[in-house]
Amino acid sequence: MLCFLPLKLGRLIRCLKLLLVVGLFVILLMNTHNLFASFQKNELMDRRFINLNKCPACFGTSWCRKFMNGQVSFESWGRLRFLDIFNVKNVYFAQYGEPREGMKRVVLKRLGSNQELADNDQKICKRATGRARCDLIQAMYKTEFSRLNGDVRLLTPEVVEGWSDLVHCPSQRLLDRVVRRYAETKDSGSFLLKNLKDTERMQLLMTLAFNPEPLVLQSFPSDEGWPFAKYLGACGRVVAVNYVGEELWSFYNAPWEKRVDLARQLMDIAEQLTNNDFEFALYLLDVSFDNFAVGPRDGKVIVVDAENVLVADKKLIKQNKPENYDVWYESRFEDCDKEACLSFSKESLCNRVTVDHNYYAICQNLLSRYATWRGTTGGLLHHPPTHIAKDGQLEALLDECTNPKKRYGRFTAAKELRDYLTQLASPSAMAR
Repeated sequence: MLCFLPLKLGRLIRCLKLLLVVGLFVILLMNTHNLFASFQKNELMDRRFINLNKCPACFGTSWCRKFMNGQVSFESWGRLRFLDIFNVKNVYFAQYGEPREGMKRVVLKRLGSNQELADNDQKICKRATGRARCDLIQAMYKTEFSRLNGDVRLLTPEVVEGWSDLVHCPSQRLLDRVVRRYAETKDSGSFLLKNLKDTERMQLLMTLAFNPEPLVLQSFPSDEGWPFAKYLGACGRVVAVNYVGEELWSFYNAPWEKRVDLARQLMDIAEQLTNNDFEFALYLLDVSFDNFAVGPRDGKVIVVDAENVLVADKKLIKQNKPENYDVWYESRFEDCDKEACLSFSKESLCNRVTVDHNYYAICQNLLSRYATWRGTTGGLLHHPPTHIAKDGQLEALLDECTNPKKRYGRFTAAKELRDYLTQLASPSAMAR
């Protein structure tokens, strides 16, 4: 009862922490039987737990043998199901083992919250039967995910345009790439849709509509130098990707030299995704500290959440020449009090050849003084050494990259910022 009397802030916080601990202890007592059971069995071998029973309304089956053979298992606390109430994003850490390779850490994703997955099932049922509940497997054969079966040769833009960020403005070249590199089929390598089995086509299309992250990782793989986590496979509604390392936020208070190196890599990622030899511009629409991770050995920064990536085909834009296609597009700065704010026009991203969006997103949400995350402001490059702060060049470049005062100022500032960070990261600069 004392907790409800007027208290000083410090005592109130301690009281709340005590209540939280007591609450967790009560939950543990109530789940004692389930606690022991969770450590004794591997739920990743349960078809219903991984929703394999819902296929083809799922993400794939390429890793099912590994799951069913017990080669994939949750790590420690990931086995405790009552903790799932805190795991809204349905992201788990697990161990995967091969006889000759030993154990490796992997990340398992359901690609959405339980509510989002349930809503998706309802949408499928309503499209097929007009009712919110139905036989999901039968319903899949009555939706647009099934209408492309049969003798349809290609997955075409007019069919899937707008289904997700990946295909907000798709080109035939992009869709051929997505089909050709689809990893959930034994016939990968062919861009002909008709070469996929009916169930494989439905799985591909549902993934494209619900959460296209696996298709981004497959189409732009890390093995070819793209800065994304490596896609491993799927079973039912669980997708496996390689574990990269700790999230970028863990390095917020790292030594200055480390933060400079990470900032330089982030700007390099912005450049690579914007300008590359393939002439696909990949625009990051959701940029926050927990969407990037850092490798523990090589210190490499990798994008670990690729759900909200819009891909524009520069070749197609140059060919079709929409209005103002050759006018440089500048993202408008938005100063808001929320985390990970971004202002952009998807139509402009789709119709312009030269776009500064990725530079803007990285500078505003990760590097500059405008970056806000978990109640902290100042960005990854906060509190630079005195001689750098006095020089003022870093702050000026970050400000111009975030909120440019000159026309096309962000383009110039982004290039100069990359060069400046490279200079700061050099051994000679670090030795000062």
